[in-house]
Amino acid sequence: MRLQWRPEPADWADAVRTMVPFTRWSPWFAAALGVFSAVLIVIGQPLPGVFGVVCAVLIAALPGVGARLAFNRNPIAGRTVTAEVDGGHIRMMTVDGTAHSDLAVADLAGWAETERNFVLRTAEGGVHPVPGRAFDSTEDIDAFRDLLSKALGRPA
Repeated sequence: MRLQWRPEPADWADAVRTMVPFTRWSPWFAAALGVFSAVLIVIGQPLPGVFGVVCAVLIAALPGVGARLAFNRNPIAGRTVTAEVDGGHIRMMTVDGTAHSDLAVADLAGWAETERNFVLRTAEGGVHPVPGRAFDSTEDIDAFRDLLSKALGRPA
């Protein structure tokens, strides 16, 4: 199977949110802090209430902003990627040849599927998001999911 995609900052943010527990819970924590801060404003404590609202906004925004900054700072992040997937390997390379990854599926530490990506995790801590838009058909998506399930088990 042949894949091709142009990475986007949202792909990276989705991969980070999938693999780092803090980023998954930060919107909930920010919402709770925002509610408590609003209560402080209502009961007549505007300074701590406004401070809490500002902190809640920062807590909610920082994981996405951090992923976007990391994406923009990476010299090869926005370059079109092609991938060849066979029974045992996923070979990814930028179209211009500046970066190359050869992942043995059996050696991956885990994987997850989100609405946007398949997130592949290596034993060294690396993360490779493969977006759904890289696939030509839903049959290819199903075949890729089956390949990962057979080699690695259920998604993490």
